[in-house]
Amino acid sequence: MGFHSTSSRSFNRLENVLIIGNGGRENSLAWAIQKNELVKKVYLVPGNAGSERIHKCERVKIDIKNKNELVEKIDQFKIDLVVIGPEIPLANGLADFLRKKDFKVFGPNKDGAKLEFSKSWAKEFMQDANIPTASFWKVNSLEEAKKVINSSSIPLVVKADGLASGKGVFIPNSKNECFEAAESIFNGRFGDSGNIVVLEEKIQGPEVSVFALCDGKRYTLLPTAQDHKRLNENDKGPNTGGMGAYSPAPLLTDDYLDRIIKEIIEPTINELNKRNIDYRGVIYFGLMITESGPKVIEYNCRFGDPECQTIMPLMDQNFVHLLEKCSMGNLTSGDKINTSDKVSGCVIATSKGYPLEYKTGFQIKIGKIDSNDCQIFDSGTSFSENGNLLTNGGRVLSVVCQEKDFDLVFEKAYKNLKEIHFEGIYFRNDIGYQVRKKFSKEN
Repeated sequence: MGFHSTSSRSFNRLENVLIIGNGGRENSLAWAIQKNELVKKVYLVPGNAGSERIHKCERVKIDIKNKNELVEKIDQFKIDLVVIGPEIPLANGLADFLRKKDFKVFGPNKDGAKLEFSKSWAKEFMQDANIPTASFWKVNSLEEAKKVINSSSIPLVVKADGLASGKGVFIPNSKNECFEAAESIFNGRFGDSGNIVVLEEKIQGPEVSVFALCDGKRYTLLPTAQDHKRLNENDKGPNTGGMGAYSPAPLLTDDYLDRIIKEIIEPTINELNKRNIDYRGVIYFGLMITESGPKVIEYNCRFGDPECQTIMPLMDQNFVHLLEKCSMGNLTSGDKINTSDKVSGCVIATSKGYPLEYKTGFQIKIGKIDSNDCQIFDSGTSFSENGNLLTNGGRVLSVVCQEKDFDLVFEKAYKNLKEIHFEGIYFRNDIGYQVRKKFSKEN
């Protein structure tokens, strides 16, 4: 697919951008947006300690649930575009509210966000649109779940229906583990998100991520990526929100991507239109490449994390104009994303104990970083009263690098990680093993 940059001459004023969210995804979006020469200021609500290291960026510490105060700030700062990062405010209808106030918003309304916040709705959506996905059963009680699990010849994937910060999916190895996973969800492990459980046929194959910027009718694709969900090396351990990623994914050739466009992306957008859902934001397609072809594992209604941190450094300065065009419903067929010819890789550093229980408040010390084509995007950080950088989350920060090949990317990323210290720091050493030639020789 050819990429062409969009001209900035046909756009209105785009001086002040406000991003909602407090993670690494939002910091990487801010980093990409501030590169545009027309942008004077990027505000992050509420952002985190790392937001303040980004050029042109400023944190605004208000509670986004206080919608009146948020509107006051948007007016006060003369915001030209609002970008909503996380899934929870989208699921709660923040984009709907702000659009009714005549603000330009990148992020879907509540009806579009249902692609993510209800797995059963998304599965029924795919079924109606004939989009390839695993067979599934929607169950409302543990008794129903047991009947389905007992009737299956193989263990099933168990999913909490609602939002669970990437931790609501269980891939059991036995029927007994299926029962335990379903029981923990129905017993309130994820609150109301577990009132319904989705049981799915277990399918096999590598996972890839594809992102489409959508204006309601048209779309343009971001570079592809591969995420590493499991906590431990060799893809073992519990699912997490993501331990690292790389982009683009060589697994997706142009021919295979064309097949995904025809079988999955275009039918998804057509089905949204059929349901009168005016989707203005990014659609994340979590795909599995099976022997019988690509299948959708999940949709997200926002940029994936850490894929977003990985992809954003590949964007040129016109990226923010595409977000604005999506918000206004006026993408054109010529609007393509202009990207770097380098590849990018990201490694996440987490707190000991993540994704279960972990402690925060440990001081982060950063030594000599190779900052050439390398970024540190904070995910969970804060400042102490005397200005020290502290851990403040399960995923603490990501180290992202770009180079001409993946061996150089990860060599640089791991070199930088050795310069970052905090109590209990943990990261996988095998991120990108699929594309690192040196890694396969060493192992």
